[in-house]
Amino acid sequence: MTKNQQSRKVASKEGKQAVEFVPEVSNGDNDPLSELMNQTQAAYMSYLQAQRKVAAAYQEHQRQGERAYKEIEEQSANICTETIEQAAQALEKAEREAEEAYREAKVRAKQVYQVRVSEALRIRKETVEQAWEVNKGNSERIWSIFQGEMER
Repeated sequence: MTKNQQSRKVASKEGKQAVEFVPEVSNGDNDPLSELMNQTQAAYMSYLQAQRKVAAAYQEHQRQGERAYKEIEEQSANICTETIEQAAQALEKAEREAEEAYREAKVRAKQVYQVRVSEALRIRKETVEQAWEVNKGNSERIWSIFQGEMER
């Protein structure tokens, strides 16, 4: 460093150290090298300022990304919860409908059973009555044959 320059270390937001040049007040020298050094220092200061702005913009972008992620995550959780509730309601409705259909089918099955049992009992009664009539007719014929033979 020249005697016209002083430097100091400055801590940036990221924890890195950067050297910041602070120009010393010149004695009125219009030395081209001093002028070039002053321009270089000003450019470096502009660079550091721009770097801080870029870092701040990057951090803001990160915060916005995190907020967007959290919003999407929350919306996703809400949609998931709604969908699960709708599925549970659909399941309950289907179970109620299935139970009602089962009760109705059971009632119809009992009715069919009772109709068939009644029909079976009616057919049995008619068949027994017919068999009795056939048996009674056969007995009367046999008896009449037997008496006819006995009378001879």
